[in-house]
Amino acid sequence: MRKRLAALAIGLGLISAPAMAQVDLGSGFSVTGTVTGATDYVFRNISQTRSRPAVQGSVELSHETGFYISTFASNVAFAGTDARQEVDVSGGWRYTAGGFTADIGGTWYTYPGYSNQPGQYGLNFAEGILRLKYEMEPVTFVGTAAYSPNFWGSSGDGYYVEGGIDVKIPGIDVTLSGRLGYQWIERNSRFGAPDYLAYSIYVSRPIAYGFAVSAGWYGTDISQSECGGLKICDGRFIASLSWTF
Repeated sequence: MRKRLAALAIGLGLISAPAMAQVDLGSGFSVTGTVTGATDYVFRNISQTRSRPAVQGSVELSHETGFYISTFASNVAFAGTDARQEVDVSGGWRYTAGGFTADIGGTWYTYPGYSNQPGQYGLNFAEGILRLKYEMEPVTFVGTAAYSPNFWGSSGDGYYVEGGIDVKIPGIDVTLSGRLGYQWIERNSRFGAPDYLAYSIYVSRPIAYGFAVSAGWYGTDISQSECGGLKICDGRFIASLSWTF
């Protein structure tokens, strides 16, 4: 179970990144990117680096029609495995009308260099993801629904839903955010943990020259005993510094 739970903390989403700058490439194409340093890396609030710092980068190529493709990379550290990096590829389509935005896409999570040993399962998996956003200054409402036909560790169907709110605080250029989500897994025994609640509250603020900071608290309702005795499911404070280009 310890090996399974150590590998459980995979995927995207540490702290909501600042809006990325866009570089116009012509013919309707643009590219955006972010580099981030953080005190930890969590996927749905479970540590992917065993409570250690992470360095991450992402690049997205998009078209004015709404179609995009992107990649994300980060260091990882799973107890009992030789996985040391994550490289994800995402693609999809965004539509914006007024203050409403819909993003329909998917992500393929991969771990180059990982080789599963006897008793271990493959780490790679794919998810279809729907993201919705409605902006009503100074408040933004967000929602996410994700489905994997074969979630981490060949644990069968995986479903995740999340809702949240971002509130811009006037005068100090700070955004206060909160998220509440729930993860369901078909084969909990293979996944190594029960279905669980994920919650977070954090603040973010742009600085200058594309830099921004973010800090907050991330937790789950998984006890340490349900987490194979590991601390990767414990609540934790996370801070990050990002640069957009």
